[in-house]
Formats: sequence, structure tokens, C-alpha cells
Amino acid sequence: MRLDSGDLDEAVRRGIVSPEQADALRTLAVELRTVRPAGFTFQHLAYYLGGLMVIGAMGWYVTNAWDAMGPAGYILTAAGYAGALLLAARALWSRPGGRVPGGLLATLAVCMTPIGVYGLQLLAGWWPQGISAAYPLHFSQLKGCWLAMELATIAAGLLALRRFRFPFLTAPVGLALWFLSMDLAQLLFGQPDFTQEQRRVASLWFGLALLAASYLLDRRTREDYAFWGYLLGLLSFWGALSTAQDPSEWSRLGYCGINVLLLVAGIVLERRVFLVFGGVGVGVYLGHLAHRVFRDSLFFPFALSAIGLGIMALGWVYQRNGAAVDAMVLQFLPERVRRALPRQRGGAV
Repeated sequence: MRLDSGDLDEAVRRGIVSPEQADALRTLAVELRTVRPAGFTFQHLAYYLGGLMVIGAMGWYVTNAWDAMGPAGYILTAAGYAGALLLAARALWSRPGGRVPGGLLATLAVCMTPIGVYGLQLLAGWWPQGISAAYPLHFSQLKGCWLAMELATIAAGLLALRRFRFPFLTAPVGLALWFLSMDLAQLLFGQPDFTQEQRRVASLWFGLALLAASYLLDRRTREDYAFWGYLLGLLSFWGALSTAQDPSEWSRLGYCGINVLLLVAGIVLERRVFLVFGGVGVGVYLGHLAHRVFRDSLFFPFALSAIGLGIMALGWVYQRNGAAVDAMVLQFLPERVRRALPRQRGGAV
């Protein structure tokens, strides 16, 4: 909930607070905004966009030309980048308004871990014979020999979290956990070639596990560490669910039902990310129904547009009556379930 200056003036008019208290609250709001800007501002966009470019440059776009530098080139580059990024992160972290850029720089330092570990494996001769020694393939192939990079990235992320309480640091940890789950599942299946269906099933169960872990963290810490876990968990779970190959109508209906449950979870947990994935899933199913009923029909575009407008109307109704809808949904939950829900976080994150 946000209050602006007009709300404070109204509170003074009603006698809820005195004019002196209202002025003190305005001063406090200015100070807090200096330390922690409200909302997602232009500078946040610049910070995250620049950070993603660095991650892409030192991840996906590290080409085979780097092999000319040898293992030492990978190690020195990773160590140099990580060291400089951590020094800059420490310098910015304690400054007013520096937590976001400082936290992002610490995250970028963690993302240098796979490159350094890859160089160490090459230097020590620990890289398996017969496996392509091309670092960029880490993102397109799942091999057990990548385990060292994944474990090291997870460890580096957890260590960074002890120094920098920055939620985005959980993103590289979660991504490394996804790669780790895929590689471990491949080893457990005991097959050199992991089929697409096996990857889909492993990704689905990993997504569920990550969602459960994020729920246990939700609103139990001052910083919102659960958000990135929810997002990565939904990407893994919902993506695997949406790519299922079963064409039966019953399976499609079950898919719609699961997405409806995601909508309910979004209301109960007060997490919009669930509403986004659940809404898209329900829309996909309704679009399938419209195509099936109005196949090769003049009315198909009209039916699909009517569904889209209906979804927009539901969004408008929810915006106007969101609190009442939330209260109604919570009333249907058993008391034990309501007590187990994450508590409301008091401060902004």
C-alpha cells in the first residue's frame, strides 16, 4: 500500500494525524526514497539491462576463439572480472541508492564462476575425453561433466548472499540448480542421450520442488528471496507442462485445471507471477477450444477475440474488486491452510 502527499493532507483534515506528523512522514518518505527508490524506475532498467548484457557476453557469446588463450585465459579472465566486480559491489553497497547496482555487480561476479571452473578443469586435465571442450555448449548440451561448474556456481552464489542480501543473487543459483537437476537426472537414468521427454519430466519435478522451496522462504525474510524462485520454478514447471505431447482432450482439460489452480495460488499467495502463467495457460486452452469448435469457420477470429476481450474484462473486474475476491477465496480455505500461508511482509523490497 502506498500513500502520497494528498493522502497525508486528507489524514490531517480528518484529524488522524497532526500537520507536524504529516510533515515528518513526508521527510521520512524522501529519505527512504533516496536509499531505496520505490518501484521499477529507469535506473533499475539500465542496471538490469546492462547486467544481462554482461552475463550474455561472458556466457552465451564466449566463442571457440577463446580456446586460443588456453585454460589460463579462462581462469585469468574470470578471476579478473570477478575480483573487479566484487570490489565495485562492496564500494557501492553501503552508499545511498547503491544497493541495486552493488547487488547486480555481485551477481555478475557469481556468473563468472562457470568460466573459471571450466578453465581449471582444462588445466588440471579433468575434462572427460570425447566431450567437446567448448564452453558455450554448456547452455545447449546437458552433460555430467558440467557438474563441477554447476556446484561451484551454487556455492559462489550462496557465499555472495551472506555478504550481499540481494534477492537477484538467487537467480544464478536457481539456474545452476536447474542445470544440475538435468545432469543428475541424466546420470540417474543411466543414458548417454537424454531424451526430450525425460528432460521435460525432470524439469517438471524440479519446478515443483523449487516452487515448494520458494514457498517456505516466502515472506519469512526481510528481502524477497522467494520471487526469483517462484519465477524460475514456474518457468520450469509450466514450460514442461505446456510442452506435453499428449493430444487427448482429457489431458488438455487437466492442463487447464492446473492453470486455474495457478490463478488461485496467485490470489492466495499475492503473487502476480502465478496469475501471469495461469492466465496464459487458461488462454491457451480456451484458444484450443475455440479452434476446435470453429475450425475452418468464418467465426473463429470472432470467437478468439471474444475470449481475449472476456479475459480483459475479468482483469478489470479483479482490479476493481481484488480485495473482495481475495477475501472470498481465503474464506474457502481451511483454517490450517490459512495459518500456513506466508505472512504479509511489512516493508518494501
